Amino acid sequence: MALKIEAYGLSDVGKKRTRNEDSFLVSDALQLYVVADGMGGHSGGEYASRLAIASIEEVLQSLNSDPEATVISGVNSEEADFGDRLRYSIEVAGQKIFDQALYDPELKGMGTTITSVIFDDTLAYIANVGDSRVYLVRDNKIKQITTDHSLVSEQMKAGLISAKDAKKHSLKNIITRSVGYQEEVEIDIIKMDCLANDKLLLCSDGLTNMVDDESIKEVIASKDVQSGCRALINLANKNGGDDNVTVVLCHVTE
Repeated sequence: MALKIEAYGLSDVGKKRTRNEDSFLVSDALQLYVVADGMGGHSGGEYASRLAIASIEEVLQSLNSDPEATVISGVNSEEADFGDRLRYSIEVAGQKIFDQALYDPELKGMGTTITSVIFDDTLAYIANVGDSRVYLVRDNKIKQITTDHSLVSEQMKAGLISAKDAKKHSLKNIITRSVGYQEEVEIDIIKMDCLANDKLLLCSDGLTNMVDDESIKEVIASKDVQSGCRALINLANKNGGDDNVTVVLCHVTE
């Protein structure tokens, strides 16, 4: 039996920034949910995150409405799944951002993180590039599903720094993968079985740098998607609001 998704998203500029370079998408029609955290000089970051969101939605809409429109190896074949579609849509977005940066010198060096979830029946396909995250809250426990593509995350994996050190590290905002900065990008795809009452949170690092996982879990577990999003943004701003903060919360119901 297919599961129903109730979702909501919010974005806030935070307390220290003048421009919001985050973007998000809540598409119940496609059962597609995306958070993008842009980077780049001038208006580059804002442009990159918006272009990524629009491109991903457009590609997935076209694959849905007319599967014969583009015969792409591995995407429209019998064996392809929604994870393949999601990967392809992010690759297209990356190429568009990269091309636009070549065309406009003011946008040179722009890119964006992407974390996204698309649901198909009882499965969730999660795609991730960068340090925006997807969390699962199930049975009153929180688990980070995605892996951060960041300098401090790699140093933690190598045992060079502790998780506590990583929180305060001066280079914590340096990411090792982004969409559009280079012509090609490696995209993590995770396939997950969903259960009724699961909650999935997609968020930019403006939340996770300001609010610890346990506090995030307490908010998500105790609130509906709309009030949960508001409470998370309020908490990030109350704790300093150092960056733009964007959250999309999906509640899986029967």
